Amino acid sequence: MVNKKAYISQSEGDVNLSPRRMQWQETSLDDRTRAMLEEDAHYFLHQSLSTPCLNALEASEGIYIVDLQGKRYMDFHGNALHQVGYGNPEVLAAIKEQLDQLPFCPRRYTNRSAVELAKKLVELVPDPLGKVLFCPGGAEAIGIALKLARVATGRYKTLSMWDSFHGATLDAISIGGEALFRKGIGPLLPGTEHVPPPDEYHCQWDCLQRGGCDLKCADYVEYVMEKEGDIGAMIAEPVRLTPSVPHPDYWPRVRESCDRHGALLIFDEIPNALGRTGRMFAFEHFDVVPDILVLGKGLGGGVFPLAAVVARADLDRVGDQALGHYTHEKNPVACAAGLAAINYIEHNGLVDHARDLGDHALGRMRAMMESHELIGEVRGLGLLLGIVLVNDRGTRERAVEQAEAVMYAALRRGLNFKVTMGNILQLTPPLIIERNQLDDALDILDASLAEVVQGA
Repeated sequence: MVNKKAYISQSEGDVNLSPRRMQWQETSLDDRTRAMLEEDAHYFLHQSLSTPCLNALEASEGIYIVDLQGKRYMDFHGNALHQVGYGNPEVLAAIKEQLDQLPFCPRRYTNRSAVELAKKLVELVPDPLGKVLFCPGGAEAIGIALKLARVATGRYKTLSMWDSFHGATLDAISIGGEALFRKGIGPLLPGTEHVPPPDEYHCQWDCLQRGGCDLKCADYVEYVMEKEGDIGAMIAEPVRLTPSVPHPDYWPRVRESCDRHGALLIFDEIPNALGRTGRMFAFEHFDVVPDILVLGKGLGGGVFPLAAVVARADLDRVGDQALGHYTHEKNPVACAAGLAAINYIEHNGLVDHARDLGDHALGRMRAMMESHELIGEVRGLGLLLGIVLVNDRGTRERAVEQAEAVMYAALRRGLNFKVTMGNILQLTPPLIIERNQLDDALDILDASLAEVVQGA
């Protein structure tokens, strides 16, 4: 039986201190790179997932990252912020122009780039969403959304999901559901209730054994809402980044529960908005509109840290309190990058492109599943894709060791991606990727899976 601690502790990513990582670094990196990694480890605080680091980069362009040795990797990780690719020429041109005109805008003042980006976001979202606030990062935007919900409802309690990730700040990990961030940090925010996620493959109510999903997970949300009686907001990712795609009726049912019990619905689309799922926003797949939408990551064009809260217009009634008040709240350079990124996505048809390539990728991944017993499930929407590795398709025991081995085998072949939940190969390529490049990446995955199975 797999040790649960082994995979729960690495739910948000791959472990950065494993023997397999050390072996890969010993055989794949030169002395100059190892010297930089040692210097990095000397000066930076160590933390799980990021420091000590895997490798050192000297360049990034398009769909590629390039390490100090000149080796190129197709980047299917990118922290989910490279929708328009690295060094997008239109984003860089907008940044340079803005730097020459107005490099910074202090508080109490506004600027054209900030106003135009806010206006663009309001045009993209459906009614009744209509008011915007910017801040430097996604976790800060989550904090703004939580404060707005408290003021708007007069309630402090939240409902969110186990296994969720909403950022690494104290308020974000309180509503988040990952032990990697919550363990040993408490006390956390009070009133942060949690429910199981709508993950059919690892359903807490064993729905597949009963013949398929019957939305007991949505019934449980209703149960908790009723029992608590004073939940102020339900906050969740409409599609989990792992990825995990809920039953099509899940969010309509939860929306009804929120309305019935006076709770706001907050959607965290920090990693998945702006076309990745084959729609501009992931919630559009479910015919549900949130009360508050949180955006980030790719909003900065793959260059600048930038996030946004987009709220119902009628929630704009907190003018005497500071919801955000961040120094870079209306940074003109970041906003110019965001506006350029959205315009690039629209003008180049990247939303449709992501949907079409995602369908193609799922077809190929299903064929790989027929060839590799190690694959328990393939999943995705658009270019948010995942391959679930299991030791046994019947028991669905997580193939944690094999997932890490596949990742390093793929790195040797020039493909970078993330392992999440211990056994899911998470694939989030730039939306600018071409079909032949996607096929090359899937060929690498196929070969890496075969190598790990043969070497077992």
